[in-house]
Amino acid sequence: MNPRVIAANLFVKLISVWREKTTMFFTIAFPIILILVFGTIFMSQDNVEFHLCVQDLDQSTSSAESIKALEVEGKFKITRVDPAVNAVQYVRNNRVNLVLVIPKGLEKSLLRRKFFSDFNSSATITYIYDPSSSSVPVKIQILDAVLAGINREMSGIPPFIKSAQKSILTRKYRFIEYFIPGIIAMSVMTLSLFGTVNLNTELRQKGIIRKLSTTPITRTDWILSDILYQFIIAIVSTTAMLLVSYAVFDVNLHLDAWLLVFILLDVFAFVGIGMILTRFVKEAQSAAAAANAISFPMMFLSGSFFPIELMPGFLQKIAKILPLYYVNEGLRAAMVFEDNGDSLRNAAIIGVFAAVVFILGILATKWEEGT
Repeated sequence: MNPRVIAANLFVKLISVWREKTTMFFTIAFPIILILVFGTIFMSQDNVEFHLCVQDLDQSTSSAESIKALEVEGKFKITRVDPAVNAVQYVRNNRVNLVLVIPKGLEKSLLRRKFFSDFNSSATITYIYDPSSSSVPVKIQILDAVLAGINREMSGIPPFIKSAQKSILTRKYRFIEYFIPGIIAMSVMTLSLFGTVNLNTELRQKGIIRKLSTTPITRTDWILSDILYQFIIAIVSTTAMLLVSYAVFDVNLHLDAWLLVFILLDVFAFVGIGMILTRFVKEAQSAAAAANAISFPMMFLSGSFFPIELMPGFLQKIAKILPLYYVNEGLRAAMVFEDNGDSLRNAAIIGVFAAVVFILGILATKWEEGT
């Protein structure tokens, strides 16, 4: 191993990518765009407000109090529907997805129950909804919870079982702060995998790798310089993502040495996979397609964009054998939960995987065969 040769080759790679400013821009911009888009969508997740149309057929004090409770406790923005209007037709004509109809006689039924102990007296709230709308189930779930509270309050019966919330975290985190570690892991994966595949297949097709065997640079020097190059690009990309996240969304993440550890392990793992791919795939187009076939399932199955708990059981089992899953979990353990034990466990798993595929990648890289 010759440090001067490694440094010289690394310098050439960095100068080359610096000259291709458009490529460099989009390489860094893609994960930042994802953060901006998803961060904007979920920025106000804790203060989300749904639009709700309410038709009050009772026009009483009790119905007015119920609507006020829906507005305050359910965080609904209320639009009142004229009692004379057909609610079903209103949904169709105005392209709304849900109208809550308060029945006539609500207050009378409530008074009979409270003052005459007539427990058979009741009122039925009707949901007129569009089943094709994806937000309707969420609205109905919120409405059921709020109406249950209103029902207890109006009937004067205090709840027997109450609930309390206790977070395992000492600080409150938003969706964007769970999302960023996954985007960092995904970005480093794609940079390392596609960077290795694209460069190696292109150089092999041009016959440059075969000619390298006649130069002072060894296979070890070449691979180490590639690792350092991918690591530097990953650091630049991660730094850009964090700067944008702190500046735009004022995130609250714990940054320590674990971040660098997982970035390095991510690079080793996917550079190794890239070297193995270029050993068996001859054309640059085929290599890129093979890299896509590996990276895209991992993006969506490893928990980069959403928790794997939302997936079916068999997909969760698949997720837990994918290397990106452990990078995601390790980064979240370090940056969100500040759990060094869990970070170490995930680092050990991805470290073993990275060592195996990297060694296989080295063995698969042959000067003589131009691979």
